[in-house]
Amino acid sequence: MSRLGIDIGSTTVKAVLLNDDSDEIVSSIILPTGNSPVETAKTAALKVSDGDLPTDICATGYGRKIAPFAIKDITEITCHAAGVKAMHPNAATIIDIGGQDSKAIRLDARGGVLDFAMNDKCAAGTGSFLDSIARRFELTLEQVAQKCLQSDNPLPISATCVVFAESEVIGLLTQGHDLADIISGIHASIAARISRLYAQVQGCGPVYFSGGVAKNEGMILALSRELSTEVKAAHEPQLMGAYGAALLA
Repeated sequence: MSRLGIDIGSTTVKAVLLNDDSDEIVSSIILPTGNSPVETAKTAALKVSDGDLPTDICATGYGRKIAPFAIKDITEITCHAAGVKAMHPNAATIIDIGGQDSKAIRLDARGGVLDFAMNDKCAAGTGSFLDSIARRFELTLEQVAQKCLQSDNPLPISATCVVFAESEVIGLLTQGHDLADIISGIHASIAARISRLYAQVQGCGPVYFSGGVAKNEGMILALSRELSTEVKAAHEPQLMGAYGAALLA
């Protein structure tokens, strides 16, 4: 027997198939959401289960209500909490930066959600900000992360809107500032926004970072500096929502 969790996000769809007896991940997949989240979700579910869908399927993410094959849907906050706590039993706070929003989640000893705070009003604190910067400078996200790590002098980015921030970045470049310092400043500005969410939930360590942006070592460094505590990437951070959904299926 097996259980399937599917996380339908704004930029990617993640699916995880678990062994029902051991809770071990049997298979997983990450696909671009594209223009048809329903079809992408179906494709991911079928591929991860080799065309034989299990009876226990849980959907999460912003598109969790549109998965017709799921028997239940649970918020991504609860699913990330379940997934991270299962992988990292000592986790006390989760930082989750997605394509569309960012969150700070404080956990109890069992992995229940004590409190959470979310930024879903502005893209400047989300992964889409880094995506737009990467496109603007014709860099991959991996190159953006490496540029951040090359800088010891992050330049302050004061704009609170992605459009204005991009204009500010262009202005800094024309003034002759180093691109690495500018990109490091962008990471620092995102971390500063996260720190406000962290403070709202009275976050404490150990802190784990979930979501696709957790693969960015520059963002991990910026968060650790801003929060004055070590921030660690969760195991397979991009799969944590789907993994938690599978556990709860």
